[in-house]
Amino acid sequence: MIYVVLLAALAVTLAVQFLTRNIDNSFLTRLISGIVLVELALLLIGRGGAVLYFATLVLSLVGVFELYRATGIHPEKHNLDLLELTGYVGVVVYYISVVVLSGRYQLLALLLCLVMLMSVYVFTYPKYTADHVMMAFFGIMYVGVMLSFIYQTRMLATGRYLVWLIFLCSWGCDTCAYCVGMLIGKHKMSPILSPKKTIEGAIGGILGAALLGILYSFVAGGPWWAYAIICIVGGLISMVGDLAASAVKRNMGIKDYGRLIPGHGGVMDRFDSVIFVAPIIYFLSVGLVR
Repeated sequence: MIYVVLLAALAVTLAVQFLTRNIDNSFLTRLISGIVLVELALLLIGRGGAVLYFATLVLSLVGVFELYRATGIHPEKHNLDLLELTGYVGVVVYYISVVVLSGRYQLLALLLCLVMLMSVYVFTYPKYTADHVMMAFFGIMYVGVMLSFIYQTRMLATGRYLVWLIFLCSWGCDTCAYCVGMLIGKHKMSPILSPKKTIEGAIGGILGAALLGILYSFVAGGPWWAYAIICIVGGLISMVGDLAASAVKRNMGIKDYGRLIPGHGGVMDRFDSVIFVAPIIYFLSVGLVR
């Protein structure tokens, strides 16, 4: 079912592109990459367990690298340095805590990450500034911790169904918002930060995500109203995640975080909304469905 929904979303997007005469090579590249991403998501999330755990860890490390490069912690012409390395170690430490510790005790891992970063800061002073340390810790939280909730959601009792709500909310909302915005969008939502996004598109994205959630509930066997609420909240949060990633790029004067995914950019470009949605879906699922 989820496979049909995601491919249907791609087909609708393609149809809108034809209607608006907006087909070009870059869009076709983006479409093909999108199909490949869907296939990989189905494979990795379907398997779950250690496969998904290590895939999410690698994804997090790549995302942190892209963020560090964008914010100057890893200048492109410089080799790996101590603060950057400590940030990557922090991500690994947190991921270990996900399977070794439980619940509130995972906070210990984050406290350890902060202590490690502050130790580098004080014992190498004045090599790094406080801004560098704060951004290094922010990378661990923003990318590493938040993306880990893909795995954590999958490992819930009914996680094999609930985890797909993350992608229905993020990618589904994005696709619906794009289609509605292209067809009837007139009023700009954030003209300076993202000129192409419209209020009409945002409303269409949220309603589309809610509809996808309701349809998916009949397959997953969960309460339709809970799935609708989860997708509405998730859709709203996904827009914040998308705009937040755009704001960072604007501040840093870059177009994309990377070039890993043809037509999409880097991990941070493609998973910007997923990063925000994943923890929200986890906690909403625990509260409303599990």
